[in-house]
Amino acid sequence: MDVMDKVRAGVLGHFSNRHSGVESVDTASVTFLGLEPIDILRVPDGEFVHYVTVGGSRHPMTDPTAALADPLLGPRAELSLTLLGGVGAGSGLTRALGVLVAAPAVEGVVLQADALLDLGEPLWADAPFTAVLLGESDIPEVALPEPAEPVRFLTVTPITATEAAWVRIRGAAALRDAWTEAKIDVRDPDRAAATL
Repeated sequence: MDVMDKVRAGVLGHFSNRHSGVESVDTASVTFLGLEPIDILRVPDGEFVHYVTVGGSRHPMTDPTAALADPLLGPRAELSLTLLGGVGAGSGLTRALGVLVAAPAVEGVVLQADALLDLGEPLWADAPFTAVLLGESDIPEVALPEPAEPVRFLTVTPITATEAAWVRIRGAAALRDAWTEAKIDVRDPDRAAATL
């Protein structure tokens, strides 16, 4: 079983265990010049929809200053976004998630919790969110044969340009505290921005 098969099985197993069976899972695939395809799984879950990337962890992330990339060693990550009700298939969301998870290969970014990634354009059509904040996910790591590191999953939280500025000035924890204080559900695609 290759890395991507293991990742897919891990994602589907996680949602099956949580909900005694995964409803129909849709898969969209995005490709970028010079990169292998990235799949985006769309997993319905009651009133929520989970979007999970499969493909970003195909190769380890490496320090952009390293002279040579190690083909085995280095952290590996996939991204998971949960939205209330989801968004339409033609919204551009799958492409945006593909861009985000491909950032390590394209820009040398290492994906990790509390990282701020700015797309500079709406995350999906007409969305007020142009950046995302990464966090820890409850999807378990997927172990790979040694010496490869396990694949970690990181949550994607859509944020506005104002919220992104807040993260740069005060940090991710301060923004999360503001959401909690204002009782903002960040999974709601129609939510208001935090008043900062």
